[in-house]
Amino acid sequence: MDLRSAQEGKEYIIRQIATDDEELDAFLFSLGCYSGEPITVIARRKSGMTVSIKDGRYNFDNQLAEAILIG
Repeated sequence: MDLRSAQEGKEYIIRQIATDDEELDAFLFSLGCYSGEPITVIARRKSGMTVSIKDGRYNFDNQLAEAILIG
């Protein structure tokens, strides 16, 4: 399941970052978004969502959320 399917307010564990783009992978890693880390969807919008990773809040668009597989 990818992050777009996540429920608001529920904590999930990131299983994998599914991208071949090394720059995107490095960017997500710099945010603390990598396998084994918890992630929570705080709010949803048409074009994306606000997520909480570690102590930060970030806005992800739907395309970016597709690349984050959770379990």
